[in-house]
Amino acid sequence: MKNITVLFLVYSSCVFCQLKGKVTDVKNHPLSFVSIYLENSITGTTTNTSGDYELTLSKKGTYTLVFQMLGYKTIKKTVEINSFPYILNVVLNEQEVVLNEVLVSSKENTANKIIRKAIANKDKNTDKFAAYTADFYSRGLFRVKNFPEKFLGKDVGDVGGGLDSTRSGVVYLSETVSKIAFQKKPHHFKEHIIASKVSGKDNGISFNQAESVNFNFYQNSFTLANVKVISPIANGAFGYYNYKLAGVFYDKNQRLINKIQLLPKRKNDRVFSGFIYIVEGDWAVYGADVIITGAQISTPMVDSLHIKQNYNFSIKNKAWVPITQTIDFKAGMFGFNFNGRFSAVYSNYNFNTKFTKNTFNREILSFAKNATKKDTAYWNKIRPVALTAEELSDYKLKDSIKTFRESKKYLDSIDVKNNKFKPFDILSGYTYKDSYNKWSIKFLSPIEKLNFNTVQGWNSSVGIKYLKSFNKKENHIAFGADINYGFSEKKVRSTAYFNYQWNNITKPFLTISGGVATPQFNSKKPISKFWNTISSIAFERNYLKIYEKTFVKASFSEEVTNGIQMFSSLEFANRKPLYNTTDYVMFPQANVDYTSNNPQEPNNFTSAFTPHHMWIFSLGANINFGQKYLSYPDGKYNLINRKYPSLYIGYKKNFGSGNTQWNSDVVFSQLYQQVSLGNWGEFTYKTKAGLFFEKKDIPFIDYAHFNGNRLLVTSKNNYVNSFYMLPYYKLSSNDKFSELHGEYNFKGALLSKMPLLNRLNFYLVASAKGLFTAKNKPYTEFAIGLDNIGIGKWRFLRLDFARSCFNARYENRILFGVKF
Repeated sequence: MKNITVLFLVYSSCVFCQLKGKVTDVKNHPLSFVSIYLENSITGTTTNTSGDYELTLSKKGTYTLVFQMLGYKTIKKTVEINSFPYILNVVLNEQEVVLNEVLVSSKENTANKIIRKAIANKDKNTDKFAAYTADFYSRGLFRVKNFPEKFLGKDVGDVGGGLDSTRSGVVYLSETVSKIAFQKKPHHFKEHIIASKVSGKDNGISFNQAESVNFNFYQNSFTLANVKVISPIANGAFGYYNYKLAGVFYDKNQRLINKIQLLPKRKNDRVFSGFIYIVEGDWAVYGADVIITGAQISTPMVDSLHIKQNYNFSIKNKAWVPITQTIDFKAGMFGFNFNGRFSAVYSNYNFNTKFTKNTFNREILSFAKNATKKDTAYWNKIRPVALTAEELSDYKLKDSIKTFRESKKYLDSIDVKNNKFKPFDILSGYTYKDSYNKWSIKFLSPIEKLNFNTVQGWNSSVGIKYLKSFNKKENHIAFGADINYGFSEKKVRSTAYFNYQWNNITKPFLTISGGVATPQFNSKKPISKFWNTISSIAFERNYLKIYEKTFVKASFSEEVTNGIQMFSSLEFANRKPLYNTTDYVMFPQANVDYTSNNPQEPNNFTSAFTPHHMWIFSLGANINFGQKYLSYPDGKYNLINRKYPSLYIGYKKNFGSGNTQWNSDVVFSQLYQQVSLGNWGEFTYKTKAGLFFEKKDIPFIDYAHFNGNRLLVTSKNNYVNSFYMLPYYKLSSNDKFSELHGEYNFKGALLSKMPLLNRLNFYLVASAKGLFTAKNKPYTEFAIGLDNIGIGKWRFLRLDFARSCFNARYENRILFGVKF
């Protein structure tokens, strides 16, 4: 049976390729991604990494083929095909690039003249293909070398079965065939995937997306690894690049092509090095061969990204349009070293398409029915770039073991190995998994949950979590329980929960929970149990303030329409105060004593709030303006549009306490946005505001509390979500309130321009914060700091100097931050 399958694959490949061959250089080295197309056409194919190509022709006859690649002479081959398959091997010679003596002797840098003309003609050139549809093909390949068997004590596995004895090989291989539509003004891009394939996966959902690799050098900047990179022909490019004319040559139609070397003015700016090719007279992009490092795009694990683009001249609209693109990368960290390539081919351009107002909408990616179910014969017919021997081998291997690896016998054997108890499980907890039936149960480690506070003393929890998945669309049910014991308090408390999600489109999520818990007075949990443990036992500062709550709660959330997600909950809670039961400290501090567990009266150790019960109802909506989304076969995936902020509006009602003075109604809102400023960094802001309908003597738990901080450390998620040094409960309010957080991270825009300092690759950060509460003067903070601190790839640190002001009193503090 195996031999029959192999023969079928070979036969199918021969039938559908029709014209094929290999392209090499004069030393017989294969040339990858040579563009091959019929003369006077922009539709064709490219060579793979082995130099092989295949081109489907509609009929026999005489054809003139063009072979084009940056750095090599473009050649034409006229062939008469009488039978298929037809073999045509080609040898390309390196392009002779010469410097014109007149240009070299020019008073002004000739390269600068050319770049200025390219910049001046950007709109003219892009207007020629301002709207089009096209076919798009992409292929992604990841390889690893000497892949570790374990990471943090956990078995990594064989990563799909593609590793050899040295644990090296292909770990990801995918292909996608799409129809794309583009419009320049207003900007729109849409992709419809008609076929998708992933080696060893029956669902075949790849993450190759046309828009994510649409690197348009005509734009002033484009996104690469979540940062904006400045184009060498951006309007302000001369502030970032120096240019040098490396030489000129003539293309197949005797057009003069200028080869311009890109020389970054500063090492760590978000710019490219390499070459860009400009057509004389048209001043259009002919091609690009550029490199950028991981340090430049703030992605330390990446060594480098190498992008190559080839353009061809379209006679129909007299425009130079992209036909091929490759992205080669090398990366590594924590002993994981990998490399790979994403390649793309554009073909069958239609520049006469007429878009309607319904052509583009918020859905920017969709899949055709059965797009992930195409068979081998289909792919052999439609694939524009031939597979390499490595890729063929990976498909054959993983497809042959795919069925077996999804069988109960195999999955049970893997579970038997992974379900064995290991010493590391004592710290992280133990998980038992039934992969075939898609359920797991986890036992939480009491060591992992161990912490200290002055109410419970040393305390820990044991727990259990059960998860059952129904399909590959993330629908699941889960439930669990925790039992907590405080050794000083000598009391046991327990909680339990159940949640259920039943579709991955609108993502309805139901949670029911209850039990006895010890939450913080501020439900946003401004201080973690870990940091409170450190600050308490080491510095005698017990910042964590908790109370006891016996409760039952139901909550529900769902996206009601694209961009709007609703949240609601109803809770009944019986609340009781708690008091310190221990004054244990590992390192006693002079002139420092523990405070009480009463956040309103830190020196009152004997009384607190009156025990009471309360019903709490909340309703809210999160609105992501301009939200776009991807429609995958397994669900809907939302993309935040950074051009617009995200808005949350909410309402909370406390009632049924038995005392009308304790009941309350409050409305509140939050506005958040990250604004990319290109090579000038990023600005992030978050504003919050709220209003109680009536100012009453409500329980302190129900006040509006603000995320303070009295530690010397903070984390990445807290910079625009909390204050640097605000006491945790000093300005809590039962009236109107608002707060503002703003941060400007220059991302190297300033420090990279300073000699010596630019070698450090640190980022300057400036921030401002304000809190405004009724009958209080404003509380403000200002800070200046350094981000991206570290050595080489290890850049996880941040350092800030902050200064606060309240009632004409000032406080200064240095804070350390860690980000991953």
